[in-house]
Amino acid sequence: MEYVHVPVLYEDVISGLDVKPDGVYLDGTLGGGGHSRGILERLTTGRLIAFDKDADAIENAQQKLSEYGDKITFVHDDYKNALERLDEMGVGELDGALLDLGVSSYQIDTAERGFSYVKDALLDMRMDEEQSLSALTVVNEYSEKELLRVLYEYGEEPNARAVVRKILAAREKKPIETTLELAELVASAYPPKERYKHGNPAKRTFQAIRIEVNDELRGLEEFVTELALRLKKGGRMCVITFHSLEDRLIKRAFVELEKDCVCDKRLPVCVCNKRQEVKILTKKPILGEKEADKNKRSESAKLRIIERV
Repeated sequence: MEYVHVPVLYEDVISGLDVKPDGVYLDGTLGGGGHSRGILERLTTGRLIAFDKDADAIENAQQKLSEYGDKITFVHDDYKNALERLDEMGVGELDGALLDLGVSSYQIDTAERGFSYVKDALLDMRMDEEQSLSALTVVNEYSEKELLRVLYEYGEEPNARAVVRKILAAREKKPIETTLELAELVASAYPPKERYKHGNPAKRTFQAIRIEVNDELRGLEEFVTELALRLKKGGRMCVITFHSLEDRLIKRAFVELEKDCVCDKRLPVCVCNKRQEVKILTKKPILGEKEADKNKRSESAKLRIIERV
């Protein structure tokens, strides 16, 4: 299957990055390569370093973007390891950075990857297929307490207790092995009249398990802070989030980076040594819902942009 991914908020991202022809850019979430292509088209002597922990994404983008030659460096790794990898490459400050934190269309549409709650496949949800932890493990081996934590924290699932009870009862008889098995179990935890009132009831549970499997939120705020400090003066960072948990972390990181001295104003001199590091260019996030008619998966997207000062 071809790796197809419609880049979310493409025009806003590319204009937000304000790409310099000789700049050095990081795309921490390569995916289908749509945003990366937009950056590469604007580079002359510049360079793009593109990360993805999905080997399929790397392989497909290497083919699709081969015309750009050594303007792009592909790195098969989690973007959270980007700073160490940049150090290894001898790359210092960046002119811009992009993180698109969504699951790619390819991952969802490729049934055997086990991300979709409407296509039947073995439960998987690993972005990096070389890692051991999968959705199959989470659903069948996590304790009641662990499952409740995952569903409450990462899915904000109001019906978590009922969903977990259904999972525990089902796996006592036999392992829960497929995506549709799990989706049907989740649906059965809701009263019939409430079941499809707000779309597919499995959405939050699948989101929660996917975040757990791929460890998506751990260290995100700290990483974004460190990456922002790697930008040159005037360098830009764009971050696209798809659910409130991610967006909260990104917003908090950006607000903290924008703060100047936080000392008591009655003190004669600053003792906190806090300085404004960035300017937030999007006081309110740019919403993907404006292009949802063209790209359904952009519906919940939020883009936040900062500039180093």
